[in-house]
Amino acid sequence: MKKKDLTLLIMAAGMGSRFGGLKQIEPMGPNGEFLIDYSVYDAINAGFNKVVFIIKEENYGVFKDTIGKRVEDKVKTEYVFQDINDLPNGYTKPEGREKPWGTAHAILCAKDNIHEPFVIINADDFYGKDAYIVASNFLKSVKDGNNYCLVGYKVANTLTENGAVKRGVCKLENGNLTELIESNVEKIDGKIIAKPLDGRKAFEVTEDTYVSMNMLCFTPTIFKYIEKRFPKFLEDNKDNILQAEYLIPDLLERLTLEGISQTIVLPTDAKWEGITYKEDKDSVVKSLKLRTEDGEYPHKLWN
Repeated sequence: MKKKDLTLLIMAAGMGSRFGGLKQIEPMGPNGEFLIDYSVYDAINAGFNKVVFIIKEENYGVFKDTIGKRVEDKVKTEYVFQDINDLPNGYTKPEGREKPWGTAHAILCAKDNIHEPFVIINADDFYGKDAYIVASNFLKSVKDGNNYCLVGYKVANTLTENGAVKRGVCKLENGNLTELIESNVEKIDGKIIAKPLDGRKAFEVTEDTYVSMNMLCFTPTIFKYIEKRFPKFLEDNKDNILQAEYLIPDLLERLTLEGISQTIVLPTDAKWEGITYKEDKDSVVKSLKLRTEDGEYPHKLWN
């Protein structure tokens, strides 16, 4: 039986042209590995056989030399450019708009490169081995159609001691996503408090409440929904067109609420690592060192 093709789509278009101070290519592992190295390594071991990097075109050369050359001989590697001028027919980039159009737009830029089930991740997060296994198992079993998946982390496994973090708090019914509440989450006086970004009242969550870390699994059907709804996003955000972002969690929630798609929340016990604040770096470096010493990763990742 032919092995099912699975793609890892890495969102890296937010990376600037000066790499020196950016967390995505900050050396973290015992031998200077970046967090993105661990993502690709874990994905390969979980059965993914293609990686697509979404980047800015002006960063192609330095990105390929810095990150691409480490993985191109390990896995099929492709590059996609997120272009702020890539808009639906009849629309042009408004004067003064500088930032990319958001994660939904970034995914849409890869539609010609991906024809198989895929998972998206952020370039600057460490997701953990188990998360990729969970995603791989789902994608290997999923039928073509509007069946999607959100890899759910226990909120306690995603916090930092140095302040609030942005998380999508999941509301579930029979294991399916019913609502995704984008919130700033922080431990305050021993309680985990979520403050919704839309201004709703803050609420307490338990340590095992599931949150989204933007690790989402899709079939290629998602491209048609992103494309079809892009003009409506532009029309709805005319008054905030210089800042508004077309975000995949928002679209996913709408498709779910409208009954167009079903999004399963698959739990993982993996612990997130990342640098939300510069003070987080030491703990991430220490964690990766311990994981290596415990044998979870080889001493030289890409030997």
